[in-house]
Amino acid sequence: MAAHPFAIHNYRAYWIARFASTLANMAMVVVIGWQVYDIARQTMGVQQAALQLGLIGVAQFLPLLVLSLVAGWVADRIDRRWIVRASIVLELGCAAALAWLTANDAITLPALFGIAALLGVARAFVGPALSALSPNLVPAASLPTAIALSGLAWQIGSIGGPAMGGYLYAADHALPYIVSTGLFLLALAMMMMVTPVPRANIKTGAHPFAQMADGLRYVKRNRLVYGAISLDMFAVLLSGATAMLPIYARDILQIGADGLGHLRAAPAVGAVAVALILSWRPLKTNVGVKMLWSVIGFGIATAIFGWAGPLMTYWWGPSMIGSDVAPAVIVSLVALAALGAFDMVSVYIRSSLIQLYTPDSMRGRVGAVSTLFVSSSNELGEARAGFLAAAIGPVIATAGGGILAILVTALWARIFPELQRARTFDPPVDLAEPIPEETKT
Repeated sequence: MAAHPFAIHNYRAYWIARFASTLANMAMVVVIGWQVYDIARQTMGVQQAALQLGLIGVAQFLPLLVLSLVAGWVADRIDRRWIVRASIVLELGCAAALAWLTANDAITLPALFGIAALLGVARAFVGPALSALSPNLVPAASLPTAIALSGLAWQIGSIGGPAMGGYLYAADHALPYIVSTGLFLLALAMMMMVTPVPRANIKTGAHPFAQMADGLRYVKRNRLVYGAISLDMFAVLLSGATAMLPIYARDILQIGADGLGHLRAAPAVGAVAVALILSWRPLKTNVGVKMLWSVIGFGIATAIFGWAGPLMTYWWGPSMIGSDVAPAVIVSLVALAALGAFDMVSVYIRSSLIQLYTPDSMRGRVGAVSTLFVSSSNELGEARAGFLAAAIGPVIATAGGGILAILVTALWARIFPELQRARTFDPPVDLAEPIPEETKT
């Protein structure tokens, strides 16, 4: 019987570090988005301010675009623990800088954009290193459960982070950044407790650029991995609703910074419920078909959120959370929770397939490609949403994106039949790389 991941010391420390850093990151992201939009609205209209939200997505994505392949190569050549530690130190510095600037009323749009870019640099390196490190900490048989638990850490952080950021910001504008600084310190301390772990090394002799390109070539050759990564990228790129939440909170639902925290937490509420179920009863059969249907559900929930809230606000009017909650707010929160639940199923299956169908010597570089694709969907999705909202309005941009995600899923099911044929997580025999016994204790 496979050991439970929490029975392994290294994994426990890794999980706490992932949770603390996610909680801090999500608290910062929601406050940065709010500050960007709020500062912009002081001198701009809704559509012009929405454009600034799009630009903040670009500022975070460009470092990922430039550095992801380098970061993947580094993750396969250098101790992955130290890459994660160095990235956390950079994030810690960003949180401390934002705390100081906000506390001294010196926060500006250029400062927010610059620090967002630095956070993009940290994310470029920490993503491949974290994803490649997890399989080194547990036996292969425990990996699906470890992935579900890792997703649980991320989702719990995603629940607490936005709500924490919104509430702390309402109490004192610098407080969320101060708390995030402390959480990054905790994450760093936990990562320092992860002991050295054995792993495969990439072959020496080839040119570094050729080794970096190996990750791209591997993903392109493995159509199952390629289809899973690209489906997530295009679905979220076209339908991501989170970038629009400051607009919905401030100008559509009219529920303010506290309400924004609830909106940002709602997807994670649904996701964490699913993650708990998956950590208890992992999926074992028809995983590819279930992933496709989960992405369709994600698109449907996005479309409902995009249209239902504005229409019901028009009919019944807005209401602050904490007094009489308007039907529009309730429907919006339920739609976002459903969105998160479907997304968690997709993330769980995609992450398991990528990790289990990739040899350890390639996991850093394949993880970098996955990070690049995922970040393309997240950061560029925010940019797309901001630019499109500026052009045609936030409601059509959000609801229309959900419909496009459904169409993309139907198309991907035809282009990549390998996704429908993926029955289980069992990898090919030639990819099996057993974890030494010493990692199991």
